[in-house]
Amino acid sequence: MVRQLDGPDAELALAKLCEQYWQPLYAYVRTKVRDVHKAQDLTQGFFAHVVAKDSLRRAAPERGRFRSFVLASLKNFIANDYAAEKAQRRGGNFRHVPLDFDNGDQHFSRVAADSMSPDRVFERAWTLTLLDRVSERLRSEHEAAGELDRFETLKQALAPAVGGSTYDEIAAALGVTPAGARQAASRLRKRYRELLRLEVGRTLEDNDDIEDEIRKMFASLG
Repeated sequence: MVRQLDGPDAELALAKLCEQYWQPLYAYVRTKVRDVHKAQDLTQGFFAHVVAKDSLRRAAPERGRFRSFVLASLKNFIANDYAAEKAQRRGGNFRHVPLDFDNGDQHFSRVAADSMSPDRVFERAWTLTLLDRVSERLRSEHEAAGELDRFETLKQALAPAVGGSTYDEIAAALGVTPAGARQAASRLRKRYRELLRLEVGRTLEDNDDIEDEIRKMFASLG
């Protein structure tokens, strides 16, 4: 999507980038700025800055993890650019970037704890945002195949430490044996891992870093 910022679909690519990655950044700002309205204004200002300055074009793959790039960009904006951008908005030279802050506040309450640093909140929010996207892609695949009900039954097997009683429930719901339920759950988890690797790989330069990135992501949930 970053590469598409120089092409005919630049507006769509930018909209997708904002939609997919703004909530972890907002969670970071909410932890830094306790006033909700100021945090919303600051987040909105950052994305307006991104639009105005085309700063995401500098997120070349060889510069490393996209996650690290966008957080560093936000920190730089907070430290150096916010006052100037605020003055610019008062002057009317401001492009509004629509952000659903009600949804963002729900996401923040889900990921944050008082004892967490802003960086830790960002890492955790990034991970949960990405995992949500993987789950939605998996759900969409089953829906397209006409197997949405099957997916809704099997998805509980994606949780860690699934017990035998869970497989008994799945087997009864699907009309298969417990062994069949385990096989179906195994296939679902395999596809989930494939989609997870694809999603993580989109934000990295080198696919050799995928497993390390996944380990760091799950560590952020601990």
